[in-house]
Amino acid sequence: MPAMSIHQSNRRPISRARRRSFFHSRFLGKGLHLLFSPRIIRPVNSTVLHATGLLLAVFALATLASPLSAQEVLLATTSTTEPNASIAPEQSIDLTSEINPPLPVAAIDPATENAPATNVDSGIPRRFHYQLRLAVRSVYDDNINLSHTNQISDFYTSIEPSVMLGFGDTEGHSENYIRLDYLPAVILFSDHSENDSVQHVVQLDGQYRINRLTLNLSQLVQIMDGVDIQAQNSAGGLDQQVNLDVAGRTRFNIYTTHLNAAYYVTGKTFLSAGADYTSTHYSSLISSEVISGNFFLNYNYSEKIVAGIGGTAGYDRVDAPNPDQNFEQANVRVSYQATGKIDFSASAGVEFRQFDGGLRDQHVTPVFEIGMNYTPFDGTKISITANRRTLNSAVLAGQDYAVTNLSAGVQQRLVRRVFLGVNAGYENSDYFSTVGATGPSRNDDYFFVQPSIAVSVTRFWTAGAYYLHRVNNSSFDAFSFHDNQVGIRGTVEF
Repeated sequence: MPAMSIHQSNRRPISRARRRSFFHSRFLGKGLHLLFSPRIIRPVNSTVLHATGLLLAVFALATLASPLSAQEVLLATTSTTEPNASIAPEQSIDLTSEINPPLPVAAIDPATENAPATNVDSGIPRRFHYQLRLAVRSVYDDNINLSHTNQISDFYTSIEPSVMLGFGDTEGHSENYIRLDYLPAVILFSDHSENDSVQHVVQLDGQYRINRLTLNLSQLVQIMDGVDIQAQNSAGGLDQQVNLDVAGRTRFNIYTTHLNAAYYVTGKTFLSAGADYTSTHYSSLISSEVISGNFFLNYNYSEKIVAGIGGTAGYDRVDAPNPDQNFEQANVRVSYQATGKIDFSASAGVEFRQFDGGLRDQHVTPVFEIGMNYTPFDGTKISITANRRTLNSAVLAGQDYAVTNLSAGVQQRLVRRVFLGVNAGYENSDYFSTVGATGPSRNDDYFFVQPSIAVSVTRFWTAGAYYLHRVNNSSFDAFSFHDNQVGIRGTVEF
């Protein structure tokens, strides 16, 4: 567990003065008032927003100057990756995994003697856990609406409280557990209060193991209002990825359900099956629903290698005038834990997609998902992901698109408490007609780069800054944009 994650089992007492100062801060008071109000009060005084940003800067400088106790220094030296408060939330390393996770991989048969290195037990199963967290970001954005011709700049503040409640093995995920995360975000603009919004991310995860059978359930709800899609990252905070298909400000909701099961036939062979449902609902654009199921035969070749072969089939219902669609996939997958420093997983196959109405021929395309993590030495982590899949367009009638992306991230710890990071990526969206020949098709090339710095000030506080540059070059000029962001962030969690 990262050094900054504090659970009930090892909470450190907080002085009454510090608790009162924290909860009476202007960030939390204003944010919670807006969060639980039936509407956002407008207009928001721009002086208040600038003052909030100034206070955050003062907070970061003040906490950087605060001394560390001996216990805090010890914790900082044992951390090998960036602390939980990711200072670069605008673009996750994997652009799509939070919305469409990779194919499930079953847990190792409990009857076998040796578990692979990836099966880590947290050591405290069947116990209640909680985590409270508050992150505040102050950001300058030179193109808040991702517009091609009418770029508008503004400062905004994002107030992001979160709570996690769990029971069981919520960290290691090797035993039974249930976990609920709620991550709202209150976004306040300094000069353009018409763009103020309250967004919500709710995620429920659970696992139940009995003898040779393992069941997993995940439910994700994302209530969005803006230009990005927010999702929970592995550290418990919010990551944001651009809604590239729309490339503009809109309201939409995403509901995602995953149900997976794995059953060991022998000590090395297991069967896995999954059912998935994703609903993407736009208030004024084209909505869609996808229902699918998959089945795999998997084999534990060794403690380091697991391979599987199987297939996926599903039904894709799309709002008119787009036709509904059926699809099938033939897939193979493999996971490889080479050493304690490197792990690799991949799934690849071919998709066959048919369209109602018979207005066009079957569409055949490759699909894949690849991920690799490499820790060459203490304090350094390198991550690489790539994937390709087919999605429905929400803005262009009679269009789907194949999205292919590649992204990489590097994190480096310096002098115990300072973490440097850089993420970069490329994504191509290739649109095609679902109703036959309809003229030129859209094609987008998207790039981003994002350096960041984070400082683990104490066990409870982190602070840092980031810069994000992102560009989309589209064959349809209306969807092209350039965007630059500079932000600072402070996080408190316990």
